[in-house]
Amino acid sequence: MRTDVRRTHNAVTTTASTAAAAAVLAGISTVRNLGILAHVDAGKTTVTERILFLAGETHKRGEVHDGTTVTDCHPQERERGITIFAAAVSCLWDGHRINLIDTPGHVDFADEVERSLRVLDGAVAVFDAVAGVEPQSESVWRQADRHGVPRIAFVNKMDRAGADLDAAVASIRDRLHPVPLAVQLPVGREGDFTGVVDLLTMRALTWDDGPGRDGLREGPVPEELRAEAEHRRRRLDEAVAGLHPAALEEYYEHTALSTATLAAALRDLTHSGEAVVVLCGSAYRNRGVEPLLAAVTAYLPSPLDVPAVRGSAVGAAGSGGAAGAESSQGAEVERAADPAGPLTALVFKVNVTASGRLTYLRLYTGTLRKGDTVLDATTGRTERIARILRVQADSHTETDSAVAGDIVAVIGVKAARMGATLCAPGSPLVLEPPVTAEPVVTVAVEARRSVDTDRLAVALARLAEEDPSLVVRTDPETGQRVLSGLGELHLEVAVEKIRRDHNGLEVTVGRPQVAHRETVERGVTGHVHRHVKQDGGAGQFAQVVIDVAPLDGPVGAQEGGGFVFASTVTGGRVPKEYVQAVEAGCRDALAEGPLGGHPVTGLRVTLTDGATHSKDSSDLAFRTAGRTALRDALRACRMVLLEPVVEVTVTVPQEAVGGVLGDLAARRGRVQGSDPHGAAAAVTAVVPLAELFGYATALRSRTQGRGTFTTRPAGYAPAPAAAR
Repeated sequence: MRTDVRRTHNAVTTTASTAAAAAVLAGISTVRNLGILAHVDAGKTTVTERILFLAGETHKRGEVHDGTTVTDCHPQERERGITIFAAAVSCLWDGHRINLIDTPGHVDFADEVERSLRVLDGAVAVFDAVAGVEPQSESVWRQADRHGVPRIAFVNKMDRAGADLDAAVASIRDRLHPVPLAVQLPVGREGDFTGVVDLLTMRALTWDDGPGRDGLREGPVPEELRAEAEHRRRRLDEAVAGLHPAALEEYYEHTALSTATLAAALRDLTHSGEAVVVLCGSAYRNRGVEPLLAAVTAYLPSPLDVPAVRGSAVGAAGSGGAAGAESSQGAEVERAADPAGPLTALVFKVNVTASGRLTYLRLYTGTLRKGDTVLDATTGRTERIARILRVQADSHTETDSAVAGDIVAVIGVKAARMGATLCAPGSPLVLEPPVTAEPVVTVAVEARRSVDTDRLAVALARLAEEDPSLVVRTDPETGQRVLSGLGELHLEVAVEKIRRDHNGLEVTVGRPQVAHRETVERGVTGHVHRHVKQDGGAGQFAQVVIDVAPLDGPVGAQEGGGFVFASTVTGGRVPKEYVQAVEAGCRDALAEGPLGGHPVTGLRVTLTDGATHSKDSSDLAFRTAGRTALRDALRACRMVLLEPVVEVTVTVPQEAVGGVLGDLAARRGRVQGSDPHGAAAAVTAVVPLAELFGYATALRSRTQGRGTFTTRPAGYAPAPAAAR
């Protein structure tokens, strides 16, 4: 009798736990982790503000020009009118939780975009309806490609003069190379834009200009647009059928697709990246945002839809080999988005303030609760979670737990850096951290008063902890503290942040220096180096013969290239283990070149011969020989100093084009083209980065404040003789 009762109780408990687990998974399926990506001034922040307003998270529409936005909450962002720091917000829409990160659009803050994309499941790419795909739009799109993040496109500013949805779609196809699938037809043009026709439901959605949330009106397609809407729906059906097998089957039978089949196919194509759904609207006038939210929930993936996260297993601290039961040391492990699985979370942002340390996490598996002890698998240090916060830009709401798929901030983690993996102590796993861009611009930073030197050191260390793309070091020759970043604006914002966050700390900044490289223009062959050292004990002996040649043809063609090592030694004159030591020594020698101590790149080194000693040869001897041999060989080569160059796109009024072209030529720029855009023109040129310091002020002066420019890295090119 007792046994039956116990079995019945266990069955009820199992059923209840299964139902609870199913409910949790159902909740995860309604989560959407997405980012807003775009070029500067395409309307990312305005789109974010309208989403928060329509979802009821804000009671007034925030405006960038008024400095009233939720996500641009830092004083510098409001003053400059641009997004500088990626801001996370959360809202509810149609039964879905949308965790949204508004990312910067300026190239100097591309590392913020990179860190955000590492933890996102989907993205909305915003494009200007007049300009189409702009340079930074292309850059962030490529970043999303590298991370495999599914996207939908939103063509914004349809109410502007010159707005053209078809031209914007064509630029997406030509410059980004996905298959764009426009699912809407604009109602009205430019200033008369009032809404869209939804090609899936064949209904017209229009908006009035009221300040509230109830401006949407749904009705039949206007008679004057019916033929065009039907034509575009047929083209959409054909395009989808050509990409999706199930849709093709239905199209073959009925020469058309049902709304359900079309929607399912669009979701599959979005997840696979074979196509991108394109919508349109005007976020500033609150038109087209509701269909965008519907597309986010319908087409972008939930945490359950994305592939399982992969990491490398490490030894469990104090787990008695629990990790070994899952996999061997260093083996690749996959973990799906399971709340009942072992905790696995990635730190993607750290905010250090005088009042505490805020650590932003993306949970991939498991459940995190307040008071839990977690392991930083990167360092082996344990941390205790004091509080868990739902983030709303600069405000937070405390919660007791977070599950797989959540993006939250925690308090109590004292040492975990950006890119660290926090996991269950018994099941450690290291996830691949976000890639940090290499800095290209450097300034010398000093405290104006000697008594503030230590305070400045603390401030710089805090900066580098928050933003890994900022590198702080001490110049060994001058003793100066040097701050390196991704651009002039990046460093300007960083220095201003020091001044604002540390009251009374006065800082002086030296002229920025760019990061040069050195490369080989003409190499040498048969360079012999013999390393012999005898000091009474075991000696060192190694002889190497190397050839040094440029990599990939003429100098500059490789734009910073790299390093290739090869060995053609035969007959065992240099054993394989010593060949690896020679390569390691050569890589050591690349740190400082003969022209000015800059890193060396763009060369090929071939080990052609060598000699060993039966007793005195060792890895250390051959590594030393390889390092010294390459250093001596580089002095015998014809070397070239390389400087970083950037691709600049300058948008100016037509009447100012001549002056801008002349100024770019004076800055050693190579103009590549000029494209008219109505009353303006976009001039593209490749310019040395060193020549662009102060260019923003010069351009504003030359164009009466109407000119703008954007840059993106374009590699390295030979520097003029005067710089060598």
